[in-house]
Amino acid sequence: MIVTWNWLKDYVDLDMPVDKLTHELTMSGLNLEGTEDVDGDIGIDLEVTSNRPDCLGHIGVAREISVLFNTPLKSHDPKPTVASVTAASATSVEIECDDLCPQYIARVVRGVKIGPSPQWLIDRLRAASRRRNDDGTVIEYRPINNVVDITNYVLLESGQPLHAFDFDKLNGGRIVVRRAKDGEKIAAIDQKEYSLDSEMCVIADAERPVAIGGVMGGLETEISDDTVNVLVETAAFAPLSIRTTARKLKLFSDSSYRFERGTDRRNLDWVSRRCCELILELAGGELLEGSVMAGSLPPDSREPITLRYAQVPRVLGIDVSKEESDKILNSLGLKKLGGDDTAGSFEPPSWRRDLEREADLIEEVARIHGYEKIPTNHHVPMVSSSKTRRDRVIDRLRDALTGAGFFETLTLSFVTEKVARRFTPRGDRPLLRVEHSTRKAENVLRPSVVPSLLECRRANERQSNFNANLFEIAKVYLESDPSRPEIEVEPTMIGVVTGKSFAELKGLVELLTRTINASFRVTARPSDVPQFAPGRGAELLLNGKPWGWMGELDRSVSDSVGLRDAVHVAEFSLHPLERKADLTPHYRELSQFPEMTRDVNFVLDESVAWEQLEGVVRGSGGPLLESVSFMDQYRGQQIPAGKKSYVFTVRYRSSERTLTSEEIDSAQAGVIAACESQFGCIQR
Repeated sequence: MIVTWNWLKDYVDLDMPVDKLTHELTMSGLNLEGTEDVDGDIGIDLEVTSNRPDCLGHIGVAREISVLFNTPLKSHDPKPTVASVTAASATSVEIECDDLCPQYIARVVRGVKIGPSPQWLIDRLRAASRRRNDDGTVIEYRPINNVVDITNYVLLESGQPLHAFDFDKLNGGRIVVRRAKDGEKIAAIDQKEYSLDSEMCVIADAERPVAIGGVMGGLETEISDDTVNVLVETAAFAPLSIRTTARKLKLFSDSSYRFERGTDRRNLDWVSRRCCELILELAGGELLEGSVMAGSLPPDSREPITLRYAQVPRVLGIDVSKEESDKILNSLGLKKLGGDDTAGSFEPPSWRRDLEREADLIEEVARIHGYEKIPTNHHVPMVSSSKTRRDRVIDRLRDALTGAGFFETLTLSFVTEKVARRFTPRGDRPLLRVEHSTRKAENVLRPSVVPSLLECRRANERQSNFNANLFEIAKVYLESDPSRPEIEVEPTMIGVVTGKSFAELKGLVELLTRTINASFRVTARPSDVPQFAPGRGAELLLNGKPWGWMGELDRSVSDSVGLRDAVHVAEFSLHPLERKADLTPHYRELSQFPEMTRDVNFVLDESVAWEQLEGVVRGSGGPLLESVSFMDQYRGQQIPAGKKSYVFTVRYRSSERTLTSEEIDSAQAGVIAACESQFGCIQR
């Protein structure tokens, strides 16, 4: 924002050097970008943060100066002379989309004489608009005509955008504020045509759009040398709508820049009267009495904010008295509604939309009292921080997964409904949606991490990075019920997507659990999750309790994502791992003696699961049994119907001596006998 020295003097006395002024403004939050002499005036370029739209006009900056230097702000109440004819008899305004435009004010000036602006006005506009490109060339304001120049002048004066229409070119002599129709077109004053959609606000007459609301006026109704009657618009627009429209159309203007950040609705009438006052002064004509207003009036007051005076020194680290705090806030336009020696209640002014809570008031006290008064060498008490239990558990999981060749992803929690339905292990339950104008498609909070990982795998395939092994540790969203624990409605899940086999993936899951607690026991049982290929999905149990799912996705799911190869997925909860994590390192001496192995091939009933057989083997192998590992299974020729073959390896070892064949044969005989007795196994 560029303000000029001579222009500021209209609103506040400047009895200080320029360097002193810019220093104080910088220290209070309006950082100086630079100054430049422009035809006897001084342009002061200030960086205005997005939370301070009140300083996007000369009056707003002058208000800051009046507070910083304790000098009065010169106010002006425009009172243009009006005719006996009312504006309401000449035009009407209707708002059909009050969510995009809550308020619109129109005034009509008849009999204007279009011509060049006076030199003083042109000089001010040039000084406040002069910019340099990176190559050093200068961009200056180009005068258009007195009426258009006045609207630009009032914008730079007040920070409120406004627009002037050639009233005689408005079909029906009326204004309709509405949503654009999909595909509707308008030629803007930059002489380019834009295609609009139904999310955009347009200012229309009885037949067609005549302006892109809050962004740019239309070419057909612009002020020209033939204009006689003028309709002056001041309005309020929804910031998000303006931001979205400007970005969609790639059309940015001084108006959209300010509307995106929010304007002061209580100032609309002042701006309208000020513009008309200058038009009568510089272009002549007569102003019809009153204005035509549509929409809702802004609230007369705002919610008060309580400031506890003891919080000021606690937060800032320096003593600021109650009286000083009250004085600063009062000078900034806040009205004290009541209080005592411990706290005060303050109503923020309409132009300070950023003041919402106690911390905001403390910040105001700090910047006006002076940040430089806060000592830089003050001792700040500090304590060393440590990772939480969850952080330590997640770090171990990450290390194990990346060590196994997996890559971590970070994906959005918002997905489309189609994506969310690609993996529904908890059944077809209602999805949580967020209704927002920026999220019409991806407005579903994901109930599973797996669909997002599948999208990532497909994105890798598009870049010829095939068979990407991916994982993510993130929240999923199941219900909207604040009364229930977070682990039930928003559990943190570990999702894995890989091209590895079922056995390899199960081995990875077992590795992860052993990394967190060596006593964890992972088992699997058949799952009815519809997205798994028939007979290739399992529900995971951790120490006998439901924990998650894993399996091979059905080809129909893979095809819907566009994946080239078959894919296995797993998803399980972080909470049980975190709750029973044993993060203390344990040492066990490695045996110096060799292991001895025996391979076993059993034919057994189809109904016997591997974990059942494994349990019997472990229970009957005796103290020398070290491990049991699954190798293969077979169904087909030489295997009777209703039967299957399991091949597995049993390992024996002693920590004290080398085992003999007789000892192993004896232990193995016990294993075979137990399996034959329990499940009717037949050794092949």
